[in-house]
Amino acid sequence: MKKKWIGAASLILTLGAAALFQISPLSSNFFTSQTEESSTDSLLVQPKKSVFLYGIDVTGLNIVEGTVSKNETLATLLSPFNVPYQIIDEIAKKSKDIFDVRWIAANKKFTVITPKDSSQAQFFIYEPNPAEYVVFNLDSMEIYKAEKPAEYRTREVGGMIQRSLYQDMDDKGVSVQIINKFADLFGWSVDFQSLQKGDVFKVVYQEKVIDNTVVGVSGIQLAFFEHKGKPYHAIPFEQNGETNFFDQDGNSLKKAFLRDPLEYTRISSRYNLNRYHPVQKRYKPHLGTDYAARTGTEIRSVGDGTVVEAKYTSANGNYVKIKHNGTYTTQYLHMSKIGKGIKPGTRVSQGQVIGYVGSTGLATGPHLCFRFWKNGKQEDWLKEEIPPSEPISKGNLAAFNSKKEEVLKLLASISTSGEGKLLADKSSFSLEASQ
Repeated sequence: MKKKWIGAASLILTLGAAALFQISPLSSNFFTSQTEESSTDSLLVQPKKSVFLYGIDVTGLNIVEGTVSKNETLATLLSPFNVPYQIIDEIAKKSKDIFDVRWIAANKKFTVITPKDSSQAQFFIYEPNPAEYVVFNLDSMEIYKAEKPAEYRTREVGGMIQRSLYQDMDDKGVSVQIINKFADLFGWSVDFQSLQKGDVFKVVYQEKVIDNTVVGVSGIQLAFFEHKGKPYHAIPFEQNGETNFFDQDGNSLKKAFLRDPLEYTRISSRYNLNRYHPVQKRYKPHLGTDYAARTGTEIRSVGDGTVVEAKYTSANGNYVKIKHNGTYTTQYLHMSKIGKGIKPGTRVSQGQVIGYVGSTGLATGPHLCFRFWKNGKQEDWLKEEIPPSEPISKGNLAAFNSKKEEVLKLLASISTSGEGKLLADKSSFSLEASQ
């Protein structure tokens, strides 16, 4: 245990063993001051202020903050604070439905609060992640989880392709989640395996920020990609009670299928009727598309459908086969393991995880072999054209065109140089629209 005594709510916090910093009561998101009513003349007596930490009135209490060391448990963290083992055991059992104390991990922050005149802990607070904390009231045995105060800020980023979509967006500080959503959004319009230097990307999205640290992102709000000089816009618009993205001509970017069964990755082998098989050492048709990825990478169903097969064979390894409708069927081979609950008859939705990349069966390394049937015949998935969802209706065309003008102006203003900029929320684009 690495800890630091704060004293009787002295408001000087020391966090962790690796980095020390101070937080004043005015700047902390978790400290608040509240003036108490004075029974004497307010002109003669200085009002007393109450201090709150994690929503707890800690005025006059002793505060210790620290980080969990390797192999520490709730018992080893609380025993120095004279908490009886019976209470530790009782609160560990009681907390399971809220936070299982067996998941207390090294390098996570904790706080212990004790009365001024006692060395026995009254509160224990644990932060499982930057956004949440768990409060254990050791007197009343009350346990609850709460979120830290957060702010949401809009970020817009633009850039040019120099190496790859992933590397160039990552260099701009764009999160993996947004990169994957961006690739999904334009997946049927742009071949991200054959980008050219100078291709342009622009994206607007929201970040969730706690203590000046980004802890999450929302869905994409606006997006643009220019490939080989051709522009592709993603304009959010609500139609029939659902918000989707449309191109500048009012055609929906949403398809019945995702472009790829893995989030943004590399195609290692394509559909080929005369490929040399690396394991069998002979030429034979390769009727699928191989996606190279690390073992354990999530595999997702490209569309809604029903599982018709989920099993192991010597050639396919662990695999899942899904019938989407009377026309289309897909198959996912060489999984390290099949997803929980995935079995014949299971109904799955687009994007649902159905298994994990592996190298079972006839495979030389971890990858997903994805196969696609149309009207009972295996086809080249990468050459398939899937019809889009419903376009903008005539009745909504005027409203869409008005929205489009606003979006195009904003996208045009985004620079493709620099690190992007943070903006105050734009109410017209506050609607989260993601696929």
